[in-house]
Amino acid sequence: MRFEHVLVVGAGQMGGGIAQVVAASGRRVSLHDEAPGAVERALQGMEKSLARLADKGGAAPAEVLERVTAVDDVVAADLLIEAVVEDAMVKEEIFRQADDVFAAGAILASNTSSIPITSLAAVTSRPEQVIGMHFFNPVPVLQLVEVIRAVQTSDETAAAIVALAEDLGKTPAQANDFPGFVSNRILMSFVNEAAYTLLEGVADAESIDTIAKLGFAHPMGPLALADLIGLDTCVSIMEVLHSELGDPKYAPCPLLRQYVAAGRLGRKSGRGFYEYG
Repeated sequence: MRFEHVLVVGAGQMGGGIAQVVAASGRRVSLHDEAPGAVERALQGMEKSLARLADKGGAAPAEVLERVTAVDDVVAADLLIEAVVEDAMVKEEIFRQADDVFAAGAILASNTSSIPITSLAAVTSRPEQVIGMHFFNPVPVLQLVEVIRAVQTSDETAAAIVALAEDLGKTPAQANDFPGFVSNRILMSFVNEAAYTLLEGVADAESIDTIAKLGFAHPMGPLALADLIGLDTCVSIMEVLHSELGDPKYAPCPLLRQYVAAGRLGRKSGRGFYEYG
């Protein structure tokens, strides 16, 4: 399955990056977001990202951007990639809408970090054609796509999405549908423990991140990474892990909750564990 036309719903940091990567592969992209100005901001971000990549031999920005069209609603396509907020009810409604307007053979995918794919599949009439396609931020740079199979996902659907990820220049890794999948079950535990280490005064943020970077050969420390992801997103994922697995070790650190309550969400708000210009 070629997926000539892809609908991306959600034009935030992840959705914009996904739309860029799909368009750069030569495919037509419809980009939808209900938030006023979101698609326009995403297109501006894509233009800057593509300009940086063009300096390194990538495609001309105008050539890629002309394949991206802003749409006011969910429109029919060969593939849905949903990339909205980590709210099960919001995602389920998008899947219902896409299920109503997409042709019978089309596939519905979610970029969710933690919402069960099985529950998204269950609200559609095509559960065997629903799958998780979890990209990583920044999408144009990072190579991994976590492909998550719901209980209902068919072998044909999984094979088509694995092939698409490879065609996008990514490396797919398959996982079964379980809270947090592989990536966030491990990563959020790491972020949470780093937040507790800061809360308990073991070290300051810079030292914690330096130890992680130099000691574990990570490109970015856990607290800086949490700022990049968004502390509100981290808390949402941890709450899903805590609720679904029933283990108190996944409950968000009180410091994370406090920062979110104060509006310190990370890079997107200008301040999280660190301050940003």
